Amino acid sequence: MSYYLALIGTTDNPIYEAEMGTYRQGGDGVPKFSAEMKELNPFIVHAAIDIVEDVQWRSNSLYLKAVDEFYGYYISAFVTPGNIKFLLLHETKNDESIRQFFNDVNDLYVKTVLNPFYNVNDPITSAVFDLKVKQLGKKYL
Repeated sequence: MSYYLALIGTTDNPIYEAEMGTYRQGGDGVPKFSAEMKELNPFIVHAAIDIVEDVQWRSNSLYLKAVDEFYGYYISAFVTPGNIKFLLLHETKNDESIRQFFNDVNDLYVKTVLNPFYNVNDPITSAVFDLKVKQLGKKYL
């Protein structure tokens, strides 16, 4: 499985991006997150931001589930109370695992925001944050 996570700031700027999983050819010969697809991931995720903003006002939950689909790939979303959007591009639906993943990533994000040297909407460049997100990816995804 292949996953692409993007944390989007309040001004629609990417503050963190991570690719997790394997990049392989599908059994049907269709590339799964091929090199070309890897380059498209940020564009696919950013194209879903408007949909996330529409859905977030109709939902009482922070986890919005799969909000969009692009050629068999799903985009799941989580919106923090501070309006930071977590978007995950993935191949199969697994709502419960993705919800748990988003909740734990949100905990990591809150710990980052509590750092007095971090400003909201600044890129997250912490190697520890990156490592922990990837460990959560292995655990849940």
